[in-house]
Amino acid sequence: MCNSKSKNTLLETLEIEFIDVSDTFLVARMPVTPKVHQPDGLLHGGASVALAETVGSAAAFIFLESENLVVRAIEIGANHVKSVSSGYVFAKATILHIGKTTQLWQVPITNEKGELISLVKLTTITLKN
Repeated sequence: MCNSKSKNTLLETLEIEFIDVSDTFLVARMPVTPKVHQPDGLLHGGASVALAETVGSAAAFIFLESENLVVRAIEIGANHVKSVSSGYVFAKATILHIGKTTQLWQVPITNEKGELISLVKLTTITLKN
């Protein structure tokens, strides 16, 4: 479902693909190519944040199980701890708090070796559609 809603969006531009889901998490991956590099050839922090917000917001929507609600990110904070210049990065959104109105997500971003690239905290708000 998430992949089908990506057409003609930033997700398609960044080639973000949802690859795993369970009752407690959602995982997406993004290729690290020159399209998402900083001028010095490393993954741009903004692309990492876009990946984290994408997977966290999608997870909030999936886990709320209501077509009459919309989810919006209201705060995001990221710590970038390791550089990457190629391959894939993976973002796994897990819930820290799920309230009726706000949700708090933790989204670690790792490389193909499982090494931490960025750690993102995302707060979302649920609104009536």
